[in-house]
Amino acid sequence: MNIIVTGSLGNIGKPLAETLIRQGHDVTVITSDANKAFAIQALGARPAVGSLTDVAFLRTTFSGADAVYAMIPLSFAEPDLEAYTRRIAENYVQAILSAGVRRVVALSGWAADLVGEGDAERIFGELPGVSLSILRPASFYTNFYQSMGLIRGAGLMGSLLTLRYVGVGALLRGRTGLLMGNYGGDDRVVFVSPLDIADAAAEELLTGAGPTIRYVGSEEMTCNEAARIIGTAIGKPWLKWILLTDKQMLQGLKMAKVPEKLAHTLVGMQAAMHSGKTLENFHMGNPRMGKVKLADFAREFATAYRQKYR
Repeated sequence: MNIIVTGSLGNIGKPLAETLIRQGHDVTVITSDANKAFAIQALGARPAVGSLTDVAFLRTTFSGADAVYAMIPLSFAEPDLEAYTRRIAENYVQAILSAGVRRVVALSGWAADLVGEGDAERIFGELPGVSLSILRPASFYTNFYQSMGLIRGAGLMGSLLTLRYVGVGALLRGRTGLLMGNYGGDDRVVFVSPLDIADAAAEELLTGAGPTIRYVGSEEMTCNEAARIIGTAIGKPWLKWILLTDKQMLQGLKMAKVPEKLAHTLVGMQAAMHSGKTLENFHMGNPRMGKVKLADFAREFATAYRQKYR
């Protein structure tokens, strides 16, 4: 098969491309970074350098493809995440229709039906004559990498969204050994390895009949249990995941001068996890769990942490 992989050589894109190449498929990897073209070629894939905002580029790249793995990169530079995801989804749809692609696997999120990501799903769902699989992965293990600097400098950890915008000062001054967000504590959450997402994407590209929604997870536990596993791996077994209120989270984002609409979107994403609705929907989907457990990832995290700060 001639398969297009988006997401460059990211946490999902690279292992997905490697899997498809091993299976003998003709793979093109889209990247916005020309410097990655050689590395893509080294994998045995063709690089296509361009932007997802360029519909003409996507049409040309998709021409002759049998299947497309479509992901929308999360952009915190966009003041309106919902409008941004709609624009990119619409670009994909135009290119898919123009090129006559018949198989599409679109990466979404496990709270997509509860927050703005659902708009992108609906746009993909309007594709006529296309076998479509929507992947809804849970919370990525790799988000924990965002906390390395705070662990080293202040003994703190934090969720991806909180770390991106909320300074340690106003909300958590004086506390150490924490994760934080407006979900946390004893909230039960499903975490997922990008490797398991890549495996699911490969399965859907090759065998999925569509239309279907597939949840993807690796392991379920409380946030405090996750903090303890990560903390133990780096010699900080006391790590806790502190639950902020929506109001505290929103105030922190506003203090960081995050645009108001974006701030509300970010709070909403995490509030959906705290509510338990995302977990309920995940269980209704009855997915099989992936192979990579958090303890496995924690060892990789600890190695990267020690290499960074040795």
